Amino acid sequence: MTIGSEQRRRERRPEVEALFGPRHTEAALDLLQLADLAWHDCYPDDLALRPDVLGDVLLCSRGDLATLIRVTREAVVDFRDVRLAADAIRAGRTR
Repeated sequence: MTIGSEQRRRERRPEVEALFGPRHTEAALDLLQLADLAWHDCYPDDLALRPDVLGDVLLCSRGDLATLIRVTREAVVDFRDVRLAADAIRAGRTR
């Protein structure tokens, strides 16, 4: 079943708000919506960022909006680099 962008936004809101706080929630959600569009352009079979890629992006952002912008762009260009960075964070190999 396909879900729309507004439903994705609603589903993402709690995690995004917990990570970025109420001040930056809307901006972060706007960026993720743009990322969905870019992702679909690069990967036409996917309507939005894959859940695992989204998780990696949010983890690597560390709650910083500027970092979210950079990491999101990198994920669309080559999500494997973001996966490696997220795995390093999970393993405690980076601060």
